[in-house]
Amino acid sequence: MKSYEVNEIFFSLQGEGVRAGTANLFLRFTGCNQRCTADTHGFDCDTEFETGRPMPLPEIVAELRRANARCSWVILTGGEPALQVDEELIAGLHEAGYRLAIETNGTIELPPGLDWITISPKTEESEIRQRVAHEVKYVRAVGQPIPQTVVKADYYLISPAFDGLKLDPATLQWCLDLVQANPSWRLSVQMHKLWGIR
Repeated sequence: MKSYEVNEIFFSLQGEGVRAGTANLFLRFTGCNQRCTADTHGFDCDTEFETGRPMPLPEIVAELRRANARCSWVILTGGEPALQVDEELIAGLHEAGYRLAIETNGTIELPPGLDWITISPKTEESEIRQRVAHEVKYVRAVGQPIPQTVVKADYYLISPAFDGLKLDPATLQWCLDLVQANPSWRLSVQMHKLWGIR
């Protein structure tokens, strides 16, 4: 039976993007195809995604139900979930009654069937392979401009870079100014860090 390398499964509130504040199960996959640092991207990756264990689909479903039996939304995240998410996983989780959101860097084209796609690019636009999404979200530090995105999305978001759990007022102001100067974009703050939840 096929297994997926899973870092963790937990229940929490979505802390960012258009779906912020909604209850979700998080299925975090092991591994990423990028390494984000302040020097290369303007922020350091704040997610531990290198450890994990192999889990077949029935075990994933069982653990999702243990985490919260009433929640119907699962966010596929990482690391980079597109390294592992396939049509078999999508079909199996749908069959189990779940709706599926994914948070991806967009460098791998996604299989069909996902209910909500969030792309958060961390690379050159020419390297983005998933070019259609419900929302596209760019993390910005002071001095970084509004992006010229190749992604066609329903919502375009700017997210101020955090320093660990701290949001620098200058970074927030920079992003506020970007959105005010570019009203087709929205501000998306990582509220889960301010709420003190994962």
